[in-house]
Amino acid sequence: MNALQFQKKLLSMQENMMNFALMLTANRDDAQDLMQDTTLKVLDNQEKFVDNINFKGWVLTVMRNIFINNYHKIVRTQTIIDQGVDLYNLDVMNDSGFDSPDGAYQIQEITKAIDGLSNELKVPFSMFLSGYKYNEIADKLDVPLGTVKSRIFFARQELQKVLKDFRQG
Repeated sequence: MNALQFQKKLLSMQENMMNFALMLTANRDDAQDLMQDTTLKVLDNQEKFVDNINFKGWVLTVMRNIFINNYHKIVRTQTIIDQGVDLYNLDVMNDSGFDSPDGAYQIQEITKAIDGLSNELKVPFSMFLSGYKYNEIADKLDVPLGTVKSRIFFARQELQKVLKDFRQG
C-alpha cells in the first residue's frame, strides 16, 4: 500500500477512531486529543505497517497504547511522596502483624503447608514466591511454560485447602 492509499484508509477510519477514543476517555475533548495523537503516531510509523495485517486493528491498538501510556504518565505525575517519611528505614515488621505470637504461629503453619507439598508443586511454587517469572522457572526446571503455570495453580489450590482456617476477613 502506497502513502496515498495509507492516508485515505486512515481518513476513512476517523469515525471509528473517534468512537473508540470516546469509549476510552469518556470526554469529547480528550477523545479528540487522543485521536490527533494516534493519527500522528500512525503516520509517523507508516513504514511499520505490514500489508497483510488488519489495518483497523493496528490503528486502534496504537490508540489504546497511547491512552494507556498517557494514563500512566498522569498517575506518575500525581503521585505524592511524603518527604517526612524515612523511606529507607520503614518499620514494616511492626505493621505486618507477624511479630505477634499469633502471626508467628501462622507463618509456621503456612511454611509447614508449603513444605508438605510434593516436590513437583513445591519447587516451582517456591521459586515463584521468590520472585522468579514463569518463563524463568520453566527454563531452570527444563519444563514447558504451561506445566509451570499449572503446577503453581495446583499448589495454590492445595494450600487453600490446607490453610482454609487462616483466611482473614
